[in-house]
Amino acid sequence: MVVLPEHLHAIWTLPEGDTNFSKRWGLIKANFSRGLAKNESISKSRMLKGERGVWQRRYWEHLIRDEEDYRRHVDYIHFNPVKHGLAQRCADWPYSSFHRYVTRGVLPIDWGERVMDFSEDGFGE
Repeated sequence: MVVLPEHLHAIWTLPEGDTNFSKRWGLIKANFSRGLAKNESISKSRMLKGERGVWQRRYWEHLIRDEEDYRRHVDYIHFNPVKHGLAQRCADWPYSSFHRYVTRGVLPIDWGERVMDFSEDGFGE
């Protein structure tokens, strides 16, 4: 998982028989937003709908197909702060599961320090 200023990326396993990604995202966004100070600039449209300015309205879902697909998505998530210019290295962004992967010995601390290209992987933002 990685949390960025206006969006986040996560990989989940929903309970068996539950495919309601939309409801889950709505609950996550609502619970997170309740903990924020109410000082961000909000458009009239968002104000009328009771929305906060921190979140994008849309979400993108993808069913992980296999281990390789999973690995590519985890890599994409961990590299996202660098891609958006928020950090020089993955290790510099504190709001990421990257640090858990390093602690567990799954990834080295300098992972992702070369430029990574995800443009042809079909990832959404």
